[in-house]
Amino acid sequence: MFNRLKSHFYNFDWIIMAAVLLLVSFGLVEIYSVALGRESLDLLNFHKQIFFVVFGFVLLITFSFIDYYFLKSISRYLFFFGVIFLLSVLIFGETIRGTKGWFNVAGFSLQPVEFIKIILILFLANYFSGLATKIKTTKNFFISAGYTLVFVGLVLMQPDFGSALILSAIWIVLIMAADFNLKYFLAIGLAAVILFSSAWFFFFKDYQKERIMTFVSPTANSLESGYNISQAIIAIGSGGITGKGVGFGSQSQLKFLPEAQNDFIFAVISEELGFLGVSLVLSFYFILFFRCFSILKKINNDFGIYFLIGASGLIFIQMFINIGMNLGIMPVVGLPLPFISYGGSSLLSLMIIVGIMQNIIIKSKTRY
Repeated sequence: MFNRLKSHFYNFDWIIMAAVLLLVSFGLVEIYSVALGRESLDLLNFHKQIFFVVFGFVLLITFSFIDYYFLKSISRYLFFFGVIFLLSVLIFGETIRGTKGWFNVAGFSLQPVEFIKIILILFLANYFSGLATKIKTTKNFFISAGYTLVFVGLVLMQPDFGSALILSAIWIVLIMAADFNLKYFLAIGLAAVILFSSAWFFFFKDYQKERIMTFVSPTANSLESGYNISQAIIAIGSGGITGKGVGFGSQSQLKFLPEAQNDFIFAVISEELGFLGVSLVLSFYFILFFRCFSILKKINNDFGIYFLIGASGLIFIQMFINIGMNLGIMPVVGLPLPFISYGGSSLLSLMIIVGIMQNIIIKSKTRY
């Protein structure tokens, strides 16, 4: 037993673990810093995030022991569970900031869509790995799109445009990895234009239209719809090279910057830690992505490869959109900065993903 545990942790990818730990640490520091700016020191969210971090690492270690072939074998059942999960939150869920996408569990808010992202990656990785030796047909393309649209449609009903965008992006990343013909990507572009046009007139809420218009011209109405982005840009620009110091960011400490510990935590990092702090954060992300892709050639099965690509794609796209929101080059769609923003559901789901990645890496070293 001891030798098995020793072998397990010996084959861990500790570079990935170190990158994740450092990103989480940055998040804790800045969440604590945001708490300092409140009228009375309220560390409830900071303490909650510490709980999420500890529980998250427990989940990471646990899933590193769960054979990913087992997860592959139950991915279809997980898909149907995911559908039930999303339907349940539409019926029994709690509405927060205009989105009915949370369950309240013992004082903690659980957001199902964060775990749906894992299920979709597992399901599509299983589906595409089964096509590895077959010709990629139009039928395969539309079947995978149909399964993805089930999740996307249910998430849009909440409505949660940001998460629906991420689920769609996971599918696009994996069909690219599956090497479908170029004509399919042209079809995606055409479908996206048609769907967006239809959604604009028949589906999008007024606040979602406002966010998109703010994206086109973020400073056009800096006191109303463009306020968040304008304040984030001010915070980022004021940080300079070394920043103002933790707890001394004027935009975050004086509460000019809304959602400072969630959507706009990157702006807080930029203001308080400056260019050097931002460079460190981005370097940790780079190490994580570089490491994931550098080990792809060592993975000895298609399912593992697809999962690693899908998981890395999820983290990268969510990071890119969140930072883009802060810089005013992407619409504000309510996506957290991976491993850093406050929020239990996002952090726990990412820790599970890293745990599965670790199992894939460990099995690739020990099974053959």
